[in-house]
Amino acid sequence: MTTTAPTRILIGLVGAGIRESHSPLLHQHEADRHGIRLLYTTIDSHALGLTAADLPDLLRWARTLGYRGFNVTHPFKQEIIRHLDGLSAEAHTLGAVNTVVFDDTATTGHNTDAYGFRTSFAEYFPTARREHVVQLGAGGAGCAVAHAMLTLGARHLSIVDLDADRAARLAHTLAGQFGPGRVSIGAPPELPALLAGADGVINATPVGMSHHPGSPVAPTDLRPDLWVADLVYRPADTALLRAARAAGAATLPGVPMSVYQAVAAFELFTGVSADPGAMLADSAELLRDGG
Repeated sequence: MTTTAPTRILIGLVGAGIRESHSPLLHQHEADRHGIRLLYTTIDSHALGLTAADLPDLLRWARTLGYRGFNVTHPFKQEIIRHLDGLSAEAHTLGAVNTVVFDDTATTGHNTDAYGFRTSFAEYFPTARREHVVQLGAGGAGCAVAHAMLTLGARHLSIVDLDADRAARLAHTLAGQFGPGRVSIGAPPELPALLAGADGVINATPVGMSHHPGSPVAPTDLRPDLWVADLVYRPADTALLRAARAAGAATLPGVPMSVYQAVAAFELFTGVSADPGAMLADSAELLRDGG
């Protein structure tokens, strides 16, 4: 990345229930280290009554108001694609966008979630078995994580989602890229049986967030030789992670993925290389202080 930074940048986050997100301060602290005046706003669709039908207007007004771009989260990571001028290669492959960048003529969608998960998994679970992995959730984040998990060498991935059609679409896409024998879908009632034969489980659903409390996995389905990854980062210590530790399982919290995807997004917004170590430290402090 270039080391020449713009002096002022306006970016934001679009999604539902995001008022407690630590993304604004995470990006602003990193910008401060580079002498960039960065303003990061939140556009909470739940609070403002916005739906996917409002995305074209949102994009138009963001450009008019001088935004450099914005991050995108649940529930718009897939819906926004049809309204963009172009996609990065990874966003096109994944069929989900979490970062939109404006230039003089176009809006381009990127996906940094897959990079965030790959990097955090390699850090926490470099030698973890991955013959059979169960993933809960087939939404925007789920698309990225499923692709990342197969890229990381999972021999077989079972996808479980309350929306059977969504799970089937994701499985079909992944089978076309990685081979039909490496992906299957399961219904929620089948989860205990799937986990009994799995090496690891990934929660890519909103369950566990402050506004979606609880755990998507029953404590009785956890065991010491089943690693557990949770994409939820707020709270940093979810009910699922606590139950997994109580069962003696190795755990991967959502914080590292959230930071590494932010590192990549920051570089897309600014053209400046970010400091992952500093951003991880910032994230830990912000979450500890409630920022």
